[in-house]
Amino acid sequence: MTVFRHILLFGVGLIGGSLSLALRKSGYTGKITGVDRNEKALGRARELGLIDEAVTSATKAVSEADLILLAAPVAQTGTILASIKPWLQETTIITDVGSTKSDVVAAAYQELGEKVGNFIPAHPIAGRELNGPDAAIDSLFSGKKLVITPLPENTGKDIEKVAMMWMQCQAIIHFLSPEDHDNVFAMVSHLPHLLSYALVDLVARHSNADLMFEYAASGFRDFTRIAGSSPEMWRDISMANKKQLLHELDSYLAELGQLRNMLASDDAAGVENIYANAQQARLNWITTIEAAEKQDRTS
Repeated sequence: MTVFRHILLFGVGLIGGSLSLALRKSGYTGKITGVDRNEKALGRARELGLIDEAVTSATKAVSEADLILLAAPVAQTGTILASIKPWLQETTIITDVGSTKSDVVAAAYQELGEKVGNFIPAHPIAGRELNGPDAAIDSLFSGKKLVITPLPENTGKDIEKVAMMWMQCQAIIHFLSPEDHDNVFAMVSHLPHLLSYALVDLVARHSNADLMFEYAASGFRDFTRIAGSSPEMWRDISMANKKQLLHELDSYLAELGQLRNMLASDDAAGVENIYANAQQARLNWITTIEAAEKQDRTS
């Protein structure tokens, strides 16, 4: 099944590379061209077979592609869109994989103007703590949510094409507004990354850092796994979703303050109550999400 005959990837790392592998696994027979500011990564993607062609100037590829996918850090979105607009064909669809959407949508309106309808914002809720072409795997999106945040200017036919491509990768399609997307992911994705980075940085700067890392075990490893993600990518995400992230960070600091006061006043019952509430909420979430994923796979 080939929805698009020629896909142009801006970014050939984990997400772009995994999309390529997943499409090939599903039987995609079209052409995949890669462009990346990192020539070493571009060459490696070609060696690994993630792309059929590697280009450093995308002018010709833009005019030939029927899908352009932006898999670069979100801060580069405006620059990329501005660079491709002059060669963008009327029927070419652009989509992205950015972890923030309001800023990406604003960039699309600013840089694409009358061609903004060509751009369909999206976000695969999948990732690894590894980066680059070598981190790409063909199962990255299998059973994972893919959130599309459509614009009023998008056509139903184009949205369906983007959805079908991700469904080829075994992703489960969901829809949100850009604003709802950013509010939700500030809490359940962006804040956890911030906390994970902060904890590892705190330990690394400690006078007994070597001793602490020596005895850090599975709990520390699980909590800090996402601190192995790309610092550049998460810098851009944090800054792009700053308003929502600051709001959730303040809420989290208030929660920590409450816990600190309980510890300081020997309020063991209060501490246990928070722990128990969190435990039950997590159990409920796991049960609900597993049931929903099972239903999605069988529907």
